[in-house]
Amino acid sequence: MKKLTLVLLLAIAACNPKKEQVDYIVTNANVYTVDSTFTKAQAFAVKDNLFVAVGTEQQITEKYTSAKTINAAGKTITPGLIDAHCHFFGLGMNQQVVDLVDTKSFDEVVERVSAFQKTNTKTFIRGRGWDQNDWEVKEFPTKEALDSLFPSIPVVLERVDGHAYIVNQYALDLANITVDTKISGGEIVKVNGKLTGVLVDNPMAMVDAVLPKPSVVTQAQALKDAEKICVDYGLTTVNDAGLNKQTIEIIDSLQQNGELDIRVYAMISANKENLDYYLSKGIVKTDGLNVRSVKVYGDGALGSRGAALKEEYSDKHNHFGAMVTPVEEINNLAKRIAKTDYQMNTHAIGDSANVAVLRAYKSALKNTKDRRWKVEHAQVIAPQDFDYFKLGIIPSVQPTHATSDMYWAKDRLGDERVKGAYAFKKLLDIAGVVALGTDFPVERVSPFLTFYAAVARKDTKNYPEGGFQMENALSREETLKGMTIWAAYSNFEENEKGSIEPGKKADFVILSDNIMEVEASKIPTIKAEQVFIGGKQVK
Repeated sequence: MKKLTLVLLLAIAACNPKKEQVDYIVTNANVYTVDSTFTKAQAFAVKDNLFVAVGTEQQITEKYTSAKTINAAGKTITPGLIDAHCHFFGLGMNQQVVDLVDTKSFDEVVERVSAFQKTNTKTFIRGRGWDQNDWEVKEFPTKEALDSLFPSIPVVLERVDGHAYIVNQYALDLANITVDTKISGGEIVKVNGKLTGVLVDNPMAMVDAVLPKPSVVTQAQALKDAEKICVDYGLTTVNDAGLNKQTIEIIDSLQQNGELDIRVYAMISANKENLDYYLSKGIVKTDGLNVRSVKVYGDGALGSRGAALKEEYSDKHNHFGAMVTPVEEINNLAKRIAKTDYQMNTHAIGDSANVAVLRAYKSALKNTKDRRWKVEHAQVIAPQDFDYFKLGIIPSVQPTHATSDMYWAKDRLGDERVKGAYAFKKLLDIAGVVALGTDFPVERVSPFLTFYAAVARKDTKNYPEGGFQMENALSREETLKGMTIWAAYSNFEENEKGSIEPGKKADFVILSDNIMEVEASKIPTIKAEQVFIGGKQVK
């Protein structure tokens, strides 16, 4: 009898192998894995910061055990969301300046600056977010009110797109800017031979050079502030489009000390110090930081008429915008970067800037493979120039730019040229991938606004009724890929993130609604209810 009992126990043990211990199991979920076949799942297991198994609830619970189980209550789970183009550090620094977003007139701008100054003791005033296109008088402002209210302190107010300043006379004097100052790659705006205080693109750097630089403590706090905002929206990786060495090293230090969880794909700003240091050093890669790309500015922005166009602006005779970086310098940078392992990511808005960048890429990359160089924005492209994206060049685009600019884009570009603007679907069809971002703080941080703009091509007031140039809308599946696996691919990180698959980092988000099925008008109000980075819950 004892022998029979032993045999039975052995047989039971053989049929019930010991379960593998994991850190936790997520069950009862609606999981969009975003794997190669866009598979859906119901559960997954996490161990040592990685996904170890994904499948049905039965498959996971039969093989794995844990003291901790997260019941998702049927909620939708996606991979951690990636913003493929933003200004993460800039967002943090913006928390310390005057918020000028959604101002309806320059008078309101001045009111906000005045209110800010009453509660601050800084030796200079910075602000960001004004947009003259939102005002009844859609012209650049002038500095008289700032001069009157602030005669002895520099005031520097940045346009929402980051491509123009309005400054007071004190700031102009500090920077030695006069009516006779000449600088290429932008404009010192004058009316009737007098300075207005408006600086577009390159002249802005003259003011930056004379303002106090933020301390290490200030920069560290800015990064923490930005992380809190981003994580709240479900972002687990951000591509910061233009950082200097000191800030990158602060990010690394904060991450290593456990003070910053969000992952950062850092594009170095294309100045001499950064280029000389990083191109010789090579790729810098840790669990949370990836430094392997160079951010270059091709031209300015369309809203401030700084974007470089092949033909004159439809609403400004004999004005073509400007290249911030001369074409010859872009060509030389491309050749230099092509000799390294670094990626070149170039801001190009106007059709003239886009073709200049695309030609430089084609020439520099002709004997190389899988370089994944990006055109950041790829906003206005002439019909004959789209085919350059067949060469493995990745369009990195921001869907909310289309819905922010749609009210006046035709004014700038005219009926025909606007058809080649914000052409996300056409770019996807040619390039095979698109990386999606926001360009925050130029736009709102919310990736759900990105998703909505990509699929509905409307603002949150349901305008326009049929959507803006709907032939270039993306499907929901394409959009989710653009915010996860394609963004990861554009960063050479597709084997470690961007989908919920065994062996990848356990970055995922539990959403309040099913983003793939909910009524389109409800997408902007979706919330990231729980957020995990490397298996660690950060919200």
